[in-house]
Amino acid sequence: MKYNYDKSVLKGLSVGPFLAIDKTRDSKISAAPDTLPVSEFNANRLAKALHPKVQFAIVSKVIDHGSAKSFNLIPDPQRGTDSLAYFRAGQYISVQFNIEGATLTRPYSICSSPKEALGTENTSYTLMVRQNDNGYVSDYILKNWTEGTTVTLSAPLGEFYFERLRDAKSVVALAGGSGITPFCSMAAAIADGIEDFTLTILYGSRDKDNLLLYDDLQGNVARSNGKVKVIPVFSDKQIDGYEHGFITAELMKKYAPTGDYSVFMCGPRAMYNFADGEISKLSLKRRRVRRELFGEYTNPEKDAAYPIELIDNTYTITVIIRDEEKKVSCKADQTLLSAMEQAGIEAPSHCRSGDCGWCHSLLISGTIYVPDAVDGRRMADTKFGWIHPCCTYPTSDITLEIPSLP
Repeated sequence: MKYNYDKSVLKGLSVGPFLAIDKTRDSKISAAPDTLPVSEFNANRLAKALHPKVQFAIVSKVIDHGSAKSFNLIPDPQRGTDSLAYFRAGQYISVQFNIEGATLTRPYSICSSPKEALGTENTSYTLMVRQNDNGYVSDYILKNWTEGTTVTLSAPLGEFYFERLRDAKSVVALAGGSGITPFCSMAAAIADGIEDFTLTILYGSRDKDNLLLYDDLQGNVARSNGKVKVIPVFSDKQIDGYEHGFITAELMKKYAPTGDYSVFMCGPRAMYNFADGEISKLSLKRRRVRRELFGEYTNPEKDAAYPIELIDNTYTITVIIRDEEKKVSCKADQTLLSAMEQAGIEAPSHCRSGDCGWCHSLLISGTIYVPDAVDGRRMADTKFGWIHPCCTYPTSDITLEIPSLP
């Protein structure tokens, strides 16, 4: 076989470098470190950046809104976090606290644009925390978080974001109170060109003074080229130029686009109870209706299915962690997770709404009550005794095996 190549190129090469290859190789090997080379797949590197086990941050700025405060969080490199993980507009982070010996977690939606977490430098999140008469942790944050406060966070979590394979290109958002936060992030993402859908926010509030982050929303409306609209709906006061009453099916139809659309909602449980009935009148496909988690379920005695005769009882919970047993007291109207946290047990949790499954635990003995509205377990979980302590109430003494924190 003959090869078609230019032999003149080879004739011009010197054999000297070839004869010195052994010496060159030996010198480079001698100069190299005696440790094994370390390599990492790009996919693994990306996974660590997007889904860190923990993030450490510092409060860099606090803005007072009267009944609420916004907190800007930046990375804390001294504790090992050089940049905060990127997130989808609408996601939340779980914040860890140690208050008077109790280890607690609380979920908070990120209200800033994902643009603020792009890249590896100057990344940040903004959280808004509203004053709550029954909010043990929210009161702690509002009183204690100042510039320089160190914070421990989870990676971004949750599925409450626009997904073009699932959601319609037009979204009608129902927001109540601090439930405006994920929609602030979505509006900013649209204005920044990160997300591409139209967003019409029906913002329910008692009156104009209780509209949170309204100026930020209006700024993003102006930058969105008509893709974002905000319609305040006041329940207490009737003001010219604004809607009045509750967010009904008729009001949704008034501002919904013609054709297909999705409904997203985020707010208190009372809002969901009302809105569910109104949305059912719209005849939307099930996948077109999305609702964000609303935090820990409270007042189970208001449920028709709850055994009200047990409400004043207190039970003993035997908690097993890695073959160690601890006993704690739990009131009938208290979740198992809350009782464990108050007793100083570090139980895993993130959403506190029965959905994420992070607190997935095995019920060994005893009886419980789980509200239907927050029972996010699979059929197999129910069959084989797995529960989510964040939304489970005792109706007898129980024994529970929980996973240890990673």
